[in-house]
Amino acid sequence: MKTPFISKEALDNITAEYPTPFHLYDEKGIREKARALNQAFSWNKGFKEYFAVKATPTPAILKILQEENCGVDCATEVELLMSHKMGFTDIMFSSNDTPAQEYVYAKEVGATINLDAYEDIAFLKEVAGLPETISLRYNPGGVFALGTDIMDHPEESKFGMTKDQLLQGFKELKEAGVKEFGIHSFLASNTVTNDYYPVLARQLFELALEIREKTGVTLSFINLSGGIGVNYYPDQEPNDIALIGEGVRKAYEEVLTPAGMGDVKIFTELGRFMLAPHGLLVTKVLHRKETYRKYVGVDASAVNLLRPAMYGSYHHITNMDNPNGNEKEVVDVVGGLCENNDKFAVQRELPLTKIGDTLVIHDAGAHGFSMGYQYNAKLRSAELLYQEDGTIRLIRRAETPSDYFATVEGFDF
Repeated sequence: MKTPFISKEALDNITAEYPTPFHLYDEKGIREKARALNQAFSWNKGFKEYFAVKATPTPAILKILQEENCGVDCATEVELLMSHKMGFTDIMFSSNDTPAQEYVYAKEVGATINLDAYEDIAFLKEVAGLPETISLRYNPGGVFALGTDIMDHPEESKFGMTKDQLLQGFKELKEAGVKEFGIHSFLASNTVTNDYYPVLARQLFELALEIREKTGVTLSFINLSGGIGVNYYPDQEPNDIALIGEGVRKAYEEVLTPAGMGDVKIFTELGRFMLAPHGLLVTKVLHRKETYRKYVGVDASAVNLLRPAMYGSYHHITNMDNPNGNEKEVVDVVGGLCENNDKFAVQRELPLTKIGDTLVIHDAGAHGFSMGYQYNAKLRSAELLYQEDGTIRLIRRAETPSDYFATVEGFDF
């Protein structure tokens, strides 16, 4: 079982005031996670978490992370604009297939540009000029494995450049006058193991020595990117960030420190790990239907949480009105879109669910609201913050029909 961060009584009070569906975030949990991460890497003087804005692009959430000494990782001009307006000064710009004006703006706001492709070096130089600090994104190809377990297939990824391109890129950037360099790599997504970061870090630390030997470039920072996942399934053990940080420290002291590179800064970009467990999608049961299966219809849909429809991802569901009922049933939990993949659960055994029950869908704090869309003219829902003092704050209102029509008003239709 997974236990929601809020009680039934407190949630009943919220749903009495705010109509479902909505995303609800736990301020206390977010702050504790940020502090645990910073403590785990406190051995590295230059450590910085660059929260991946794409995971939860909500200013009130970003403000909490800013107060907890986090920077931001942006992928688009609007993410950069929001971060800059909020006063962030530690900004990483990790984009791909990037329009010229976005590089210009990234440079203007002082973001560290992380180039995805070797070919982007010439493009950036032409459209915006090269900054004094730059990072290159590395893709080693092949597969990434921990022991005999294949975690992912970097060779199939559109992101990053080969080692030969990386080395050539650093040579050219150094000759062009760039003064400070870093590398970035993302080799596996949502890993639920304490070994991923230490293994990745060791590979990148050894690569840093090779870069120095072959190009004369000494890296200032190494960005481990994201990839540390969350235990979506209730029987999974969550990652231990203290153990992960210690594993990276061990690799650092075995590889970089003896080579005279003990001042290299470590960066992370942990969107999912930082936010997913601290957000719930709250929804109410509208209908029940029985044909060849039993269906529980809710007022949320894939527009509120796309991951189950898009990836077949598992998200645990708790019925707040009957969390531990003895009578069970196997159901599909579905939304109202005109698509058969609009399902939060498929053939899931749940306690008996009735019309009017409040369900919470766990681990929706990252890549939940942010992946929302407006198919069937469904409107994006509200976001609420469950504050440390137990009060509720609306941090994004629900969309209205006026919002939906705003971009076509004044046109002849």
